Amino acid sequence: MKVRIGIDVGGTFTDAALINNDTFELVSTAKVPTTHKDKAGVAAGIVQVLREIMEKNQVKPEDVVFISHGTTQATNALLEGDVVKVGIVTIGKGIEGAKSKSDTVMGDIPLTATKSLHSENKYVESETEAFCQNAAEAVIQLQEKGCEAIVAAEAFSVDHPENETKVSEICQEKGITATATNEISKLYGLKVRTRTAVVNASIMPKMLDAANMTESSIKKAGIQTPLMVMRCDGGVMTVDEVRRRPILTILSGPAAGVAGALMYEKLTNGIFLEVGGTSTDISCVKDGKVMVKYAEVGGHKTYLTSLDVRTVGIGGGSMIQIENGKISDVGPRSVHIAGLDYEVYSDSADIVDPVLCAIKPTDTDPDYAYVQCSNGKKFALSLAGAANLAGYVKDEDYAKGNVEAARKAWKPLADNMGMSVEEAAKEALRLSAVKNGKVVKALIEDYNMDPRTIVLVGGGGGAAAVVPHLAETLSMKHRNAKNASVISTIGVALAMIRDTVERTIANPTQEDILAVRREAEERAIHSGASPETVEVSVEVDATKNMVRAIAIGTTELRSKDLTNRKLTEEEIRKKVAEHLNTDIKNVYTAAGNGMMYAMQYKMVRKKLFGLIKSVSKPTAIADEEGVIRLQKKNGKVYMTDGKNWENALLRAVDNMTDYNDGGKTLPNTYLIFGKRILDLSGLLDEAQMKSLAEVELAAVREDDQLMILTSARTD
Repeated sequence: MKVRIGIDVGGTFTDAALINNDTFELVSTAKVPTTHKDKAGVAAGIVQVLREIMEKNQVKPEDVVFISHGTTQATNALLEGDVVKVGIVTIGKGIEGAKSKSDTVMGDIPLTATKSLHSENKYVESETEAFCQNAAEAVIQLQEKGCEAIVAAEAFSVDHPENETKVSEICQEKGITATATNEISKLYGLKVRTRTAVVNASIMPKMLDAANMTESSIKKAGIQTPLMVMRCDGGVMTVDEVRRRPILTILSGPAAGVAGALMYEKLTNGIFLEVGGTSTDISCVKDGKVMVKYAEVGGHKTYLTSLDVRTVGIGGGSMIQIENGKISDVGPRSVHIAGLDYEVYSDSADIVDPVLCAIKPTDTDPDYAYVQCSNGKKFALSLAGAANLAGYVKDEDYAKGNVEAARKAWKPLADNMGMSVEEAAKEALRLSAVKNGKVVKALIEDYNMDPRTIVLVGGGGGAAAVVPHLAETLSMKHRNAKNASVISTIGVALAMIRDTVERTIANPTQEDILAVRREAEERAIHSGASPETVEVSVEVDATKNMVRAIAIGTTELRSKDLTNRKLTEEEIRKKVAEHLNTDIKNVYTAAGNGMMYAMQYKMVRKKLFGLIKSVSKPTAIADEEGVIRLQKKNGKVYMTDGKNWENALLRAVDNMTDYNDGGKTLPNTYLIFGKRILDLSGLLDEAQMKSLAEVELAAVREDDQLMILTSARTD
């Protein structure tokens, strides 16, 4: 059996998941304490958990086809201020150089209330014969000021990187780590590019040591397949890339869970909630893509593209705030902070004559509820206890506890409030849903999602304590992920190689767009993706003069996929009907190629007593397994073939183009061939669409069946 191994290094535990590479099914898990204090650092824990899971399942090193780990080290380094002082070598000339000096002075970047990232600057004139000598002297002077890493920064280095590269080479000769701003981002904007590079450089020495130890440990275990590391955008990258751009691992913790939801749960449109003991990380998946944004460090924007993950201080372990003996709020403090035991994970025999009491876990906290028992034992009231009492936690859920124990612990609070234990529990759940619901609604609005077809997917050990009740409150469908408690570790094992290229280009030509696409594809292949698996999506942002290409691929072509069970067309229609919230008799197949189906139904809405009617066609693209790959509120579907696709594409686009006083707005446009969906929606004109499609359809035969889906840009 060929296997994939994912290792998730957390603050407390290091978890491993073993996945069957053919079926993507979870085979086994293992857990060891994270080895922060070991001389080898967290790498020691990685080796321990790797050895344990391989020995337990008799896995040979040669059977491991993919191994990846997620780490919170970079994030923790910033949160704890465990960074080095950074020296910035600013390169410039004349008046332009004066502005570059100003743009690259970072000073102290605040990381926490008490800790900052410190930096120093030196300026070097570029167009002089002594440039290399002056740059070397600047590096030495910065070292003398305590700088342990260097950033080379020059305006427009994304087009002309030679000077920054030279400074990096000088640093390499002197044995000091360095970052060139053009290596971090290809976007214009020297100030933001420099800030991003400074953050990257500040964690490089620590991350280099960790990366070297981890890679060495994996090789000593006899595993020859290259070690991959989780990125903050939900993909993975090689250890070599970590050495160069460790900043990409910041905020990668939540990304692992989303990767699991995408690959393991096959989430296409929905909200993913990863619920821990203290907080819930909430993110959005639309059309099978995770929603991303630029991350901020110390309140300042960077050019680091990370998942748009929004964290709420509500988790399974959240304590219940009380005021005058009644529930006033839930969280953000969790049970372990108060040093108490959970009521719901205790023996009911231990809860004897409970009396409601209040505790302040820290001096500035409000009162939180716990019960003092006559036998001297104390138990906190928790959200997990409330969810168990209210019947939202099933027997198979990780959060399942002792309902009788919870009932005894909650009774004094319920009596104070003049209600039943279940009613008191539901009041706590209601307050928690207000906080989480606010964030879910904001994501739906920000990304123009249709609440009627969204599914809430829960992950993490506390999923059952939060998601079922929240879905009920919001009148949305939900499910907790299979193996929800280890979905992050599974996500690390199943994550795909991903790379993004962004370039500032005003009025990009077809050649510009194809060049950016090619660069993204080459980066993904360089990071270990098998060339035949790489898919690239391109978008053009005219307001920012930016072209972005995202390449995604896997390390190997899967020889077989035992998870595939081809459904009949009728079975697929049933799944689509459920997803679109309509009766199956309304759904029909608008087009299909044997592997993918475009299904629709006609929705008629009446206004003004039926005098005005609006007709739309909710559309879903489903694969042969019945997985919804794409959905639109109102779509138009066309069939064509490999010979006539160009004319069909232009007609389809023109039919839904919105002509107005400001010009024209092209529709969202998708080309479906085989099992692939080519998203052309981010492009500005028909010529760009046609040019990109020609590259993607190069191998299509004349008699191949293709589908085209268009929808309004606001859909």
